[in-house]
Amino acid sequence: MKLKRCEWVNLKNPLYVKYHDEEWGRPLHDDQKLFELLVLETFQAGLSWECVLNKREAFRAAYDRFNVDKVASYTEDKQTELLQNPAIIRNKLKVKASIQNAVIFKAIQKEFGSFDKYIWHFTDGKVIKEDYLQRTFSPLSDTISKDLKKRGMKFVGTTIIYSFLQSMGVINGHGDGCEVEQTISAIM
Repeated sequence: MKLKRCEWVNLKNPLYVKYHDEEWGRPLHDDQKLFELLVLETFQAGLSWECVLNKREAFRAAYDRFNVDKVASYTEDKQTELLQNPAIIRNKLKVKASIQNAVIFKAIQKEFGSFDKYIWHFTDGKVIKEDYLQRTFSPLSDTISKDLKKRGMKFVGTTIIYSFLQSMGVINGHGDGCEVEQTISAIM
């Protein structure tokens, strides 16, 4: 049986369909997975999510499965290795930002007990329902973006943070006609 999905899903890409159906918009509370999404979203800046998603396994291998402690301690040699890896997006500013953001991610974990508690405190743990066609940023993403920038994170503008919030389920952006969204709403 063929489900009706959000229009942005490239139905010819099974990886994208699976991501939409099983991950996007579902509340996520695992710090390691949140860190992975945050790094991948920063690499998305100026590119499509599908491009990044297609390289996710290569990123996982290159970034030590997104172990935040390891990423935070990357050396210049590791940065050079990443920039020479043709399987990932090789952008010097984004690579440097991913390492700096790992350090700040850890500081947020220490301050709040977890990054999960930090990110969900902005909505008191509640999911916000907003159709993906409605906007690409919001007062919520503006607030979180400003806070992360104040803490020293890079590549965390309001549009990137809005996309991050959608991907990790703080914002359920599935369209009203999306049958996958109806199954997510039923389990929440």
